[in-house]
Amino acid sequence: MNQYLRPICQRLSLRRPQAASLEILAKIAAEVMAVDPKDADLAALLEQVKTHAQHPEHVTDFERSFPSCCFALATGVGKTRLMGASIAYLHAAYGTRHFMVLAPNLTIYNKLITDFTEGTPKYVFPGMGQHLSGPPVIVTGDNYESGIGTQDDQLWDRIFINIFNISKFSTKDGRKFHKLAECIGESYFEYLSNLPDLALLMDEAHRYRATAAMGMINDLKPRLGIELTATPQIERGTRPETFKNIVYQYNLADAMRDGYVKEPEVATRQNFNKARYTDSELERVKLEDGIRIHNQKKVDLELYARNEGVDRVKPFMLVVARDTEHAAKLMTFLESPDFCKADYKGKVIQVDSKSTSRSKEESEDIVEKLLTVEQPDNPVEIVIHVNMLKEGWDVTNLYTIVPLRTANSKTLVEQSIGRGLRLPYGRRTGIAEVDTLTIVSHDRFEEIVRAAQEDDFVINKRYLPEDGEEERREVVITHSTIETALGIGRQPATSVPATGAEEPEEITETPPQPAPLFTTPAEQEAARVVFDTVKKASGKLDYLKDLSKTDIKERLAAEAKITYNAGRQTSLEGVAPEVDIEQITGKVIEEIQKRTIEIPRVMIIPEGQVTGYHDFDLVPPSARPQPVDDERMLIQSLENPEARRILESDLRALTEPRPEDYLLNKLIDYDDVDYDNHGALINKLASQMVDHLRSYLSDDQAIEKVLRQNASKLASLIHAQMEDHYFEHAASYLAKVYPNPTILESTSHDAPEGQKPHHFRDHNLEKTKIRSMIFGGFTKCLYPIQKFSSDTERVFSIILEDDATVLKWVKPTNKHIEIDYRHAGKTRSYWPDFIVESEDAYYLVEPKAANEMDDDIVREKARAAIKWCQHATEHNVKDDLKPWCYLLVPHDEITISANLAGLASRHHMEGKG
Repeated sequence: MNQYLRPICQRLSLRRPQAASLEILAKIAAEVMAVDPKDADLAALLEQVKTHAQHPEHVTDFERSFPSCCFALATGVGKTRLMGASIAYLHAAYGTRHFMVLAPNLTIYNKLITDFTEGTPKYVFPGMGQHLSGPPVIVTGDNYESGIGTQDDQLWDRIFINIFNISKFSTKDGRKFHKLAECIGESYFEYLSNLPDLALLMDEAHRYRATAAMGMINDLKPRLGIELTATPQIERGTRPETFKNIVYQYNLADAMRDGYVKEPEVATRQNFNKARYTDSELERVKLEDGIRIHNQKKVDLELYARNEGVDRVKPFMLVVARDTEHAAKLMTFLESPDFCKADYKGKVIQVDSKSTSRSKEESEDIVEKLLTVEQPDNPVEIVIHVNMLKEGWDVTNLYTIVPLRTANSKTLVEQSIGRGLRLPYGRRTGIAEVDTLTIVSHDRFEEIVRAAQEDDFVINKRYLPEDGEEERREVVITHSTIETALGIGRQPATSVPATGAEEPEEITETPPQPAPLFTTPAEQEAARVVFDTVKKASGKLDYLKDLSKTDIKERLAAEAKITYNAGRQTSLEGVAPEVDIEQITGKVIEEIQKRTIEIPRVMIIPEGQVTGYHDFDLVPPSARPQPVDDERMLIQSLENPEARRILESDLRALTEPRPEDYLLNKLIDYDDVDYDNHGALINKLASQMVDHLRSYLSDDQAIEKVLRQNASKLASLIHAQMEDHYFEHAASYLAKVYPNPTILESTSHDAPEGQKPHHFRDHNLEKTKIRSMIFGGFTKCLYPIQKFSSDTERVFSIILEDDATVLKWVKPTNKHIEIDYRHAGKTRSYWPDFIVESEDAYYLVEPKAANEMDDDIVREKARAAIKWCQHATEHNVKDDLKPWCYLLVPHDEITISANLAGLASRHHMEGKG
């Protein structure tokens, strides 16, 4: 990875497919920029460029009169962020200052202008000021006539990003674009086409393949074209034709596998029989069940936000109508008293071609509500549309879709699914309700489930053939260096760079490891018995040095001898030879002491502790659950045929005398709620929740039904708010430090099947796949094999291996150390990325992306780790042992020229955080 890629990937927090795309672009740009465009032989250049493609054999044509490459990334993965990264890279690496970004329609045009404007929520260049020489100059179809795009002499150090709708090229609206501008002596189109460094980025690139558009784009004569689309194909007659210049593809199937998008699922009523319903009855049932699921999503999203301390997501439901007349009827029904007692009046918008025939004020209000539907203060919960929500409407809070138009199952899903797959938190949370997009389709349930198994279904479709079978993975057992030194554990062979190769191509085998201490089967069996005996006894020791005491060593040898001889009794006499258990015990203890970092166990124990909840008033939840039919909903994942779940009402509850009692019975089930101490508070909160239900439900019967059906979820919402007001007081806190040395034993990693460990010094690796690789070749690590979550961690291991003051290090798990910290009202566990022992100190080290150093959770972990180190140091000082220190190190300071002392001098967090 060259010097520009790594900081850009980290500053922009690029996902793996984005980083992989940028890495390919960097290699392609090196080929293109090395050739004078006036003398370029496109055929020869194509042969060079295709060698860097993901599938070189499928790159057969640039398909334009200039070098142009397509990156086919699934919807929701982040094509706009990749555009920003590409611009930043070309400017940093080659000084490119002029860019043209093409949009296929007005919606995407406006969205791109917003995303490229500094200070907006989805700004594509966060933290990139130093790489861009300041914010870019944004030239658009609305301001280019002012001459702002031609002010090179005044803004010589800035980059210019021209954002235009393709209509500027070919419609009447574009005449001015091609008309002579006196201030520059040529048209703006000609000005752009004469720039020597123009780079062209085409969003939704499949929209620019018509003959007229192709010609206009070719006339721009850019140095390099970058095409981005989720559907890299066009229709030629009745057959789709795949692009011939795809250099990287990352399909929806890949995005779903890696958890970058929501998991689509389809819902119906269990044992549903369509024949029992008229068309209008079926439509009503689907809408009512859609709202039921929508309200469930609202509760689960609010619970997740409160439990994790993140912003609440306000979900909405999308209803797909047959035509504009149908949409209007749906709008009337959904806001009427016949649907949820008119609870959604003022919360529904209709988006269709008739929007343009409404008054200007009405149309602008609809557009504003549509574009801001993600904002919590936007009242819209239901969007009705016919066929207007296509590319460019990128929202993350669409959770429920109710398709009511006639179409085959495959078309029905494919036309709906793309708009709803984006994740609100950028990643899956592990909570099904937060991570799924639900399509309500009682009448097409079976057809959709069957269609989802077909290769050409939208979630399985691939535009280029696969190289072969999907990568198979295996579990790699890694023995500690203690076990490998004793001969009771195997160390896999490690691939290493050829000696002296800066960019290694040849890979050789690791030099032979030192012979183990014990080589015969009898000695190795005895060593294993002694090792297990010592490991079991270590929990009763203060320090590992105690193992050298004569009485302890003799006792351990005696225990091991009994165990070993018991095993020999099952063998024929003379087959299992005698061994010197006492000598083996001494050598095992010596290796354990040499290859262990003594990590204490620190416990903070409150004395005179008082816990409870401060009094507060309930904040009414955003969810407004409705009484629904007592039908079980069957929800089937389209990604995993075996994943099904049931949504059902809890109607088995006994009838309670008061509505509040339904909630109280659920609240007292929580371990931290004691009725004797918290009765007054939970009665008040239950009463306030019932008041919330009364604010929109008109009769007691409906309220009781909602409580019987939703008591558990509503009680969870109350308890989540209680946790925000939890207090814990103590007269004092006592820190208990238990030496309790942990002797490392075998662990496991998953890795590509048959993969040899990479040498940790090998930097000629695909950095986007670091997480899936295993590494070896260490001399100071307490495990011969390690995994890294980033290349920064791999580089840090080089620092540790090269630093003469470092004695040993390890990447711990929660078996080795756990540090408690509080976040969002809950106690959680944390363990740092590295534990290091140097000549004069022990270190907990946390490498962190520079833009995350001030993150709240990072700081809370740091505060807890600092206290842990303070208590561990106080204990160690009493026995004249080394202190413990916590280092929180930004990634951009972790370079192979750094050393531990230098990093510690700048990033020791004692008393900070």
